[in-house]
Amino acid sequence: MDKVRKHIIFYGRVQGVGFRYTACYLARPLGLTGWVKNLWDGSVEMEVQGPNEEIEIFLHRLQNGRFIQVDRMDIREIPAEKEHDFVEIWN
Repeated sequence: MDKVRKHIIFYGRVQGVGFRYTACYLARPLGLTGWVKNLWDGSVEMEVQGPNEEIEIFLHRLQNGRFIQVDRMDIREIPAEKEHDFVEIWN
């Protein structure tokens, strides 16, 4: 399967609700790599890489988090990178 990499900004109730932890928890078993971090404006930025089907599963599960409420996602495809984990970036 071909890997794709997506840059995503999440808007809604996505900070202070375990979003970054949940993203790491859900991404790793699917074999996805990338990173996630909070932004100053209350949104969350992410780059996620892997097979498109797994990314779609991941995004669906992430939006169904207990306290997470995603109102909007801005998604664009970007070039793939060499990496081996999905990590949380602390600002």
